[in-house]
Amino acid sequence: MDTTITNALPELHLAQIAWVVKDIDVTLKFFSETLGIKNFSKIQTISVKEFDATYYDQPSDATSLVAMAYSGGTFIELIQPLSGNSVFRDYLEKNPAGGLQHIAYRLPVNQLDKVISEYEKKGYPVISSFDTPIAKIVFFDTSKETGIMTEIMGITKEGEEVIEKMKAI
Repeated sequence: MDTTITNALPELHLAQIAWVVKDIDVTLKFFSETLGIKNFSKIQTISVKEFDATYYDQPSDATSLVAMAYSGGTFIELIQPLSGNSVFRDYLEKNPAGGLQHIAYRLPVNQLDKVISEYEKKGYPVISSFDTPIAKIVFFDTSKETGIMTEIMGITKEGEEVIEKMKAI
């Protein structure tokens, strides 16, 4: 597989580091008490069915608990899968203690199709996707090369506004 990414790709910006965890409350306590990161959002229950999600080209109805914080110039995302098929549940099944599951990069949504095309040419098909009001999100399995998945977020105008608000918290 030729994994060389050419200059034809738009510039990607580091956006997020994500952990998939078995108990989000325990992990939040660790981040707060041990690392001093206390600005996590309220835990939200996210049902990806609301966002036309896919999992290996099939509709997904997965549900997860999610909390986010902005720290050190990037977002930290904690995900606890609850039900349904998802890349998060797959990860937790293979790694029962949880751990770093993906790193996300962002770019304007109008450039996302170019990135998807380039990644697919390199042998990395989209394995999961979500279409939210703030971003179109795609996951690629880059774990053989990097040890984790890669998420690319095509950020909408509304998404840029949300990012700026979250940074201020």
